Amino acid sequence: MKKILLLGGSRYILPIIEAIHKMGYYAITCDYLPDNIAHAYADEYHNVSIVDKDAVLALAKELQVDGVLSFACDPGVETAAYVSEKLGLPSNPYASVAILQNKAAFRQFLTENGFNVPKAKGYATADEALAELDTFHWPIIVKPVDSAGSKGVTRVDSKEDFRAAAEYAISYSIDKKFIVEEFIQQEGYSSDTDCFSIDGKLVFASFSNQMFDASASNPYTPSGYSWPSTMPCETQKKLRSELQRLITLLGLKTSIFNVETRLGTDGKPYIMEVSPRGGGNRLSEMLRYACGADLVTDSVKACIGEPIEDLTGDPVYSGHWAELILHSDEEGKFDSLEIEDELNQYVVEKDLWVKAGDTVHKFTGANETIGTLVLNFASQEQIEHYTKHISDYVHVKMQ
Repeated sequence: MKKILLLGGSRYILPIIEAIHKMGYYAITCDYLPDNIAHAYADEYHNVSIVDKDAVLALAKELQVDGVLSFACDPGVETAAYVSEKLGLPSNPYASVAILQNKAAFRQFLTENGFNVPKAKGYATADEALAELDTFHWPIIVKPVDSAGSKGVTRVDSKEDFRAAAEYAISYSIDKKFIVEEFIQQEGYSSDTDCFSIDGKLVFASFSNQMFDASASNPYTPSGYSWPSTMPCETQKKLRSELQRLITLLGLKTSIFNVETRLGTDGKPYIMEVSPRGGGNRLSEMLRYACGADLVTDSVKACIGEPIEDLTGDPVYSGHWAELILHSDEEGKFDSLEIEDELNQYVVEKDLWVKAGDTVHKFTGANETIGTLVLNFASQEQIEHYTKHISDYVHVKMQ
């Protein structure tokens, strides 16, 4: 029986564990948080930090695993590539993954290879960056070089607010470094969704409409997604070509990718983020709903080198699908979730992660999500209406 080591234990890997078991294989989880929900569903758990590459390598050797996977778990992505490369297991090259996972290194790589990219630079201290801020066009975005889920991200419009933003970003960085980047205003919606390559060929490229809650504590944390994307077809075509060029340049192999892109108001398409992992917020699960592609099972197959035969082209969507990221606008004790009947008729799945009496926090990052709604609409116009007026239809009640 094949054994697969999963890095992390969040609820986002529950579908991965289910897929592993359906394939008749053995699921092992590890991280330093034994109370994480996924450990209860795995066949075995080990208390090992997923950012300690050599400790995870020692564990993988001891267990004689057949594959290592960090799905929807950004801190473990580099470790998974490192361990897999050391053990000769299927993976992307570690050096390439290290570039993708460091925002400063990734921006530098994009610049050196002629991609559209905002001016950006990484720093270790606020003072170091302050000395060069006049070289940037404002506004700027300040974020950790190595975190995901919009944690530690701030838009800065004046020098007076910069130091606090830099210190906030550093507090969320494993390496205690941050990046300053010119803000690229998107035309229409930005996109955040999952893609897949086989043997270095981009065989499945999806695009979404990524939505945000302007009233949230962190307005740069995604609050919803919909498929298909309304991004112009020509822009999608260009981005697909650039993603393939990126995959080729980095020598990437068979892998799922979480990809963020946008069309700027300057008319240029931008690749903002590419991470060789499934995206958080259940993005691969949403694609299974929206177009039938099973990137969850395919990710398991990729990490153990099994052939992938179901991905034969880009997605063909069956209707109009949306996912809402449930969150609270205030701190306190959760009471209940109320959905108006007018919207409830479109709800395909309600996945609530909290119960009455649980403490919930303001929406400062994806880690403060309290659940998700999956909806199937008849048109893009319906999606636009309900998502823009979501507070009229979905109510997070507090005690």
